[in-house]
Amino acid sequence: MAEEKNNNEILTFVLQGVFKRFPLRMVHGVPLMKPIAQNWQRIEEFQARTDDLLIAAYPKAGTTWIQEIVDLINNGGDVLKARRAPIHNRIPFLEICSPKPFPSGVNILQKTPSPRTIKTHLPFQLVPKSFWKLNCKTIYVARNAKDCVVSFYHFDKMNMMQPEPGSWHEYLQNFMEEKLSWGSWYDHVRGYWDEKDKQRILYMFYEDIKEDPAREIRKVMHFLEKDLDEEVLQKIVHHTCFQVMRENPMANYTSLPSFILDHSISPFMRKGEVGNWKHHFTVAQNEAFDAHYQHKMMGTTLAFRAEI
Repeated sequence: MAEEKNNNEILTFVLQGVFKRFPLRMVHGVPLMKPIAQNWQRIEEFQARTDDLLIAAYPKAGTTWIQEIVDLINNGGDVLKARRAPIHNRIPFLEICSPKPFPSGVNILQKTPSPRTIKTHLPFQLVPKSFWKLNCKTIYVARNAKDCVVSFYHFDKMNMMQPEPGSWHEYLQNFMEEKLSWGSWYDHVRGYWDEKDKQRILYMFYEDIKEDPAREIRKVMHFLEKDLDEEVLQKIVHHTCFQVMRENPMANYTSLPSFILDHSISPFMRKGEVGNWKHHFTVAQNEAFDAHYQHKMMGTTLAFRAEI
């Protein structure tokens, strides 16, 4: 036991030196973490399969929420099956690249049997073209910009692989100037919105799921062609509510070591609210953001609710 403990301590020490806050590099005009940029060719050339399901979202827009909903639906509401492994193992992250010897998302997915459920934060134009050529099903979840940037800020404080977020004011400016990882929120939400009728994309809103989870989960069930009875639906509603997921170690990312995600700084699942942005934006910041937002979202039919 003592030898095993020493080996684990040595491994942890080595890993702490491997994982660090990575700088961003531009890939086709989109800032991505350096390891992703360095492995971009393999990501870009990734081969989708016809029965792949892609779950896409801008960071901190409800990705984990939809992943858990989808996994429970695909397992007929069986909670034990949905807790078979941490969410990042159950649904691999397409573009993520960790330092060697750790496998990349591409490597993991190449060995994953079909049907695969795949997570991505890539904007529409950077998603490997094979997904669109094969007309794969995609579930996209979008969250209002103000709550999204607040959640992303707290996430980047505790995510030891992301660049230092700086102050809240600096971070908000970087969001507006489209300098954060995975690029422009505006281009991201508009990109999938503009393509939703050309591809098999179910476009969902975080605020709608929060308002009426049963209604929105039914939409996912219909999209996945799953016929589950009302009792199973209500079980899924319960097990995917924020408080239950926050206490679920298979969904809350506490299974990852603190040198990757430091929950002592901020929990991965922090508030899960609509309108929490009001506790962060000053009056001046809110006015400047609204003016900028109106300019960036001009000409689209896409509309968000910043409170419900």
